[in-house]
Amino acid sequence: MTVTDRLLIDGVLAGDPRAERALYETHVDRVFRLCYRLAGGDPDRAQDFTQETFVKAFDKLREFRGDAALSTWLHSIAVSISLYGMRRVMRWNERETALEDAPQLATNERHAEPDLKDRLRTAVGELPEPYRVVFVMYDMEGYTHEEIGAVLDMPAGTSKARLSRARARLREALAELAGEWAS
Repeated sequence: MTVTDRLLIDGVLAGDPRAERALYETHVDRVFRLCYRLAGGDPDRAQDFTQETFVKAFDKLREFRGDAALSTWLHSIAVSISLYGMRRVMRWNERETALEDAPQLATNERHAEPDLKDRLRTAVGELPEPYRVVFVMYDMEGYTHEEIGAVLDMPAGTSKARLSRARARLREALAELAGEWAS
């Protein structure tokens, strides 16, 4: 843990609002990016998950032992909150009727191929949760396998294996697009 993090933690625990603000501002951007990716690119959900992460972190800060970096601890809270939040969303969505199942509201059908970015976002969203989390953290957010292992409490080798499986599934899911880009 850095000296700055230790000073901020001590300040927060002593009730210094400036230390709370500094700790928040030091880590909020990376926590938000992680939540954003895990929320499937939904900025409102990511903001909610980020806020919940810091509320929980400030509430549990006395329990932080310093075995890992403060950022690692915060990111593990963010992953946990984001995954739990997305499970709630998926349960809610399962109760709703899919738009495709609703009667046709218009006579015009769209046959245009979806944009590559949307297809990739969908394919990533359909990955099994353990693969999606590692893929997002490694390929999209730039975490190392060691950092991912520390956040998710698993060996770095497990992170590497999950990333490999995630990439293989994405290649398979997006294989039909390969012809469009090869010229």
